[in-house]
Amino acid sequence: MSDTTADAMPTGRPDMRGGEHPAFRMFFLGIVFVALGFVGYSVLSDLHAADGQGVAIGAFVLLGLALLIALGFEFVNGFHDTANAVATVIYTNSLPPLVAVVWSGMWNLLGVLVSSGAVAYSIVSLLPVELILQVGSGAGHAMIFALLLAAIIWNLATWAMGIPNSSSHALIGSIMGVGIANQLMAPHGIATQGVDWGQVTKVFKSLLFSPICGFALSAALLILMKVVIRNRKLYEAPKGDQPSPWWIRGLLIGTCTGVSFFHGGNDGQKGMGLIMLILIGAAPTAYALNRAMPDSMTPGFVQSADYAAEAFRAHAAPGSSAPGVEEARHIVSDALSSRNVTGPQVWSALAVLSDSVSNAVKSYGSLRSMPSASVSNVRTDMYLTSDAIRTMKGGDTFTTDENGRLKKFMQALNDGTRFIPIWVKIAVAVALGLGTMVGWKRIVITVGEKIGKTHLTYAQGAAAEIVAMGTIGLAEGYGMPVSTTHILSGGVAGTMAANGSGLQWSTLRTMALAWVITLPAAMMISGVLYILLRQVF
Repeated sequence: MSDTTADAMPTGRPDMRGGEHPAFRMFFLGIVFVALGFVGYSVLSDLHAADGQGVAIGAFVLLGLALLIALGFEFVNGFHDTANAVATVIYTNSLPPLVAVVWSGMWNLLGVLVSSGAVAYSIVSLLPVELILQVGSGAGHAMIFALLLAAIIWNLATWAMGIPNSSSHALIGSIMGVGIANQLMAPHGIATQGVDWGQVTKVFKSLLFSPICGFALSAALLILMKVVIRNRKLYEAPKGDQPSPWWIRGLLIGTCTGVSFFHGGNDGQKGMGLIMLILIGAAPTAYALNRAMPDSMTPGFVQSADYAAEAFRAHAAPGSSAPGVEEARHIVSDALSSRNVTGPQVWSALAVLSDSVSNAVKSYGSLRSMPSASVSNVRTDMYLTSDAIRTMKGGDTFTTDENGRLKKFMQALNDGTRFIPIWVKIAVAVALGLGTMVGWKRIVITVGEKIGKTHLTYAQGAAAEIVAMGTIGLAEGYGMPVSTTHILSGGVAGTMAANGSGLQWSTLRTMALAWVITLPAAMMISGVLYILLRQVF
């Protein structure tokens, strides 16, 4: 795809080197080196605090390689998604391009730092539970490397052609490919979890919603603006390199800021959960349990576990003997693999696991004090119980009060196993920022020039970004991944249609084709890589 179109723009392209200064590069490189130093210091501190100095050299090498690949995914993610946030302010002359990129990067960083982690673990929950629990095994290493490399390969391919593509879409396709390959490779007669299709459907609906929402709401908002705001200047395209009026510039910088902030809070999380799996696999003593949980939460945690155990026991088969802890793990794991988390036997096993978690925390006083020898089993019991409560088919079996207690226990379990250290957030934010710095131009030019037949007006830029900002912010609140690329690209297309500006259908067809084939392409790449890597690990 070339950088020019058959339909001439009424004004020239912005100077893509605008705002460049040597001090700018030195400043950014300084931030990168400080961040890397902080990350290294944090990892060593975490290992020291958890008595993990004895981690094998081979595990450290795998940890470093896997972290580089995971951050590489976020780096390539920056090529696509963060570039969308700055396209409108650049093409309306609201900010010089490199100033816009730095500004967007700052707010991405803040968005990542204050993110909840809910999106990160909604992505992780798509993976087979057995691979999550055995992430330190050869199969776990193959899973991590395969899905990250597949997503990076596809993102780079679409970026090279200048096609806005969803990193979320690529990552979810990669996860599905690994799950299917894992199921196909299972020995005959062994229950193996492949893809959690219920969770995939839930996430995929949010991704399908992205371009439709962006197009329709942005078009509607532009029409509403024309009715309510009669200032003619707002509906004009910039003239040459003339700066936009101050009030328009303030509006557009504000929307760019909002999109960047919420993008960091949503898209920045997509690699975080995978980084946590890498850390758990390489250094479980330090990262398998949330040792930052305050000791003051221990009594409430134990009480919640005891309440849950009582609720499960009340629905177990009367007079039947409870299974041992190891047998209970197998029962719950098999129930999760078959997607049939229900029945007295499963309730009895979950009661045993809830008691096991409660007794372990009582014995040591807190998660912080848990010895390394007990960490793996306690995390397994906590993760299996949490996932079982999330997916169980027992809504009518339990009373309203019991369901409330079980959900409270699930939240407590998630607090103990699904957490994101601050240094992980900083590392992801820096990777996103670096990706934006390196690869922003291709996607910015596509969004600014190749979707509509006329130059983007101030109002069109504002409408598209207001919708993107609101939609991504709401998705973060509900813990759902959405595509910044699809929302904003669809929003620009919607404003062009509503304005009667005309659409460049060749570009839209290419984007739609990329949207359709991303899932099967990423699935195929990751599935093949997983099968190959299983021969290595």
